[in-house]
Parts: sequence; structure tokens; C-alpha cells
Amino acid sequence: MKLHAMLRLIAGVFILISLALSHWVHPNWVYLSIVIGLNLIQSAFTLWCPMISILQKLGVEE
Repeated sequence: MKLHAMLRLIAGVFILISLALSHWVHPNWVYLSIVIGLNLIQSAFTLWCPMISILQKLGVEE
């Protein structure tokens, strides 16, 4: 799987996990979804995403 496809997959999975946790465990887990969303917005403007750096260090091909 390519880098950007994996990034979208990870972001989507984290959002779904966060929403499930906020529904079944505690409502404050919704803040994780907010942080992920803010990070996606930030990365659109700065062209830098921490997860991309991590994936590149793990050897995921672009």
C-alpha cells in the first residue's frame, strides 16, 4: 500500500475508534477525533504530517 493511501486508512480507523470509544466508553474520547481533524487541516496548509514522517521512517513507499 502506498504512503498516502495508508495515511488515509490510518486517519479513518483512528476516527472510527475514537467515535466508538466516545459512544461506548466515555464522551470525552470525541476530543481525539477533534485532534485528528485539526491535524488533517494543519497538514493541508503546511504540507507536513507527523504520521507521514513515521510511515516514511518505517519504510512505506511513496
